[in-house]
Amino acid sequence: MKSFKLSLQNTAAFLLILIAFVACDTDFATIDSDIVNPDNATNFNSQSQDYSIITYNQVVAPVQSNNLAVNMLGYYEDPIYGATTANFVSQLNSSLLDPDFGENVVLDSVVLTIPFFNRTVGVTEENTVDYELDSIFGGIDPMKLSIYESNYFLRTFDPNEEFNTTQAYFSNQSLSVNDPIGDDQLEATLIHVEDTLEVSDEPITLFNTEGEVSLNQPPAIRIKLDTTYWKQKILDLEGETVLSNSNNFYDYFRGIYFKAEPINNKGTFMLLNLASQSANITLHYTKDPFTEGADREQATYVLRFGQVRVNFLKNDYIIPLTNGDDINGDNRLYLKGGEGSKGVIKLFNGDDLDDDQNSLNTFEQWKSEFVDVDENGKFISQKRLINEANLVFYVDQNIVQDNEPNRIFLYDMDNNTPLVDYFLDSQNTVLPSLSVGNHLGILQREDDDPTGKGIKYKLRITEHIKNLLLNDSTNVKLGLTVSSNVNLEGSITQRKVQNSDGTFDSIPISSIITPRGTVLHGNNTTDESKRVYLEIYYTEPENN
Repeated sequence: MKSFKLSLQNTAAFLLILIAFVACDTDFATIDSDIVNPDNATNFNSQSQDYSIITYNQVVAPVQSNNLAVNMLGYYEDPIYGATTANFVSQLNSSLLDPDFGENVVLDSVVLTIPFFNRTVGVTEENTVDYELDSIFGGIDPMKLSIYESNYFLRTFDPNEEFNTTQAYFSNQSLSVNDPIGDDQLEATLIHVEDTLEVSDEPITLFNTEGEVSLNQPPAIRIKLDTTYWKQKILDLEGETVLSNSNNFYDYFRGIYFKAEPINNKGTFMLLNLASQSANITLHYTKDPFTEGADREQATYVLRFGQVRVNFLKNDYIIPLTNGDDINGDNRLYLKGGEGSKGVIKLFNGDDLDDDQNSLNTFEQWKSEFVDVDENGKFISQKRLINEANLVFYVDQNIVQDNEPNRIFLYDMDNNTPLVDYFLDSQNTVLPSLSVGNHLGILQREDDDPTGKGIKYKLRITEHIKNLLLNDSTNVKLGLTVSSNVNLEGSITQRKVQNSDGTFDSIPISSIITPRGTVLHGNNTTDESKRVYLEIYYTEPENN
């Protein structure tokens, strides 16, 4: 029976293959360099060939949105797909359990701070740091922000699963198909309304009691909250059991919910790092001094965002997202982040080795052009040397005008992992937008202008193709999504996708945390010059 299994060749097998290259008349006689080309080859003929593939759309159902690397907040108007609004609910952690606030406490102010992702770009004439905001999508327009105390208990573990299985929460405000979280639970008590929240790259300037500048902080959401509410909720309960330990506090203050709304159909969509120590709610208060006659003492009580944080996404799509033709493929690939859509790719018609010894399917026929195999389809020797293999996707410029993502992500859908090419490429932790650029090619734009119209993506899958030939790997389906940060996929497992029948698929996390979308030509596009294809560059010995 012919079958493929993903495997790694050991050193001995590798040496045997090299010996076979030398020993067989039908194989390579010499290899003068790692890359064989007409300039350095005497016994080789370098060629390329394009292969048709099948590509189709698959709707991304509600996605698991708890414990993300970052959290989304705001409103985004996609020129193709329509509007997406992101809200979130989070636990709060007490900085001090069983606190002793002191005598004659007076709460002076309560300040919410959530820093923006940013980078420094210089120094101003006033000798302050000049910042540029990062992880902001679309325009920067004011929006309405309402903050609520939530009455929904956010649990860490799922009581219906095995021990220590993390509870999954989903972007459609649910735990499962039949377990929704109601708006009334999330919006139990209104704490604050910011009618026109504005996002700015200006640093936050703090002043002392004399009106002098005491500190400059990076740009952030900074809101003063109502002192009466927080005095009653926290300070007045000194000595009560609800502040004595974390479990009691989580049950007492179940969460804080941030709800964004557009103003005149405009707003700002941002990624926020709620795990930052600078992201908190700080109660500033004064109390009697220990020494009689001394000035009153200043103190703070800090609430930070807890481990369990859940994003909710509400979409108002202007085009329907539907599952495509998995047999013949689609004319367009609609890629949309969040709770959106992805592409599915089948190389060589999605065929794998079968039990029919008398005929070759598409995959077997392709494999026979490059390698010799035994009766079970296992690799014996190589006929052609793979130099490079790429998937090429063209942007549909008739539909996509701007705001398309610079990066898309390709992965193994059967095993929910990146391809081997991902791990053999280099990561750029300083500029993730340029990371893994050989494998996941950056969008090529007109005139190489960063604001020019997108032309195409070229994704290099050389090692994946080699594995299909040399390591008897399975011809798995490949998934294609938009991506906000391809570096995340190397260390963070994919998140669940909640199907209507109660089953689950999975999706790369970098696709969840971006609202952007694009449209690519598929294998059935009427524009044959833009049809997606697999190109393979190879070298084979010249016939004497």
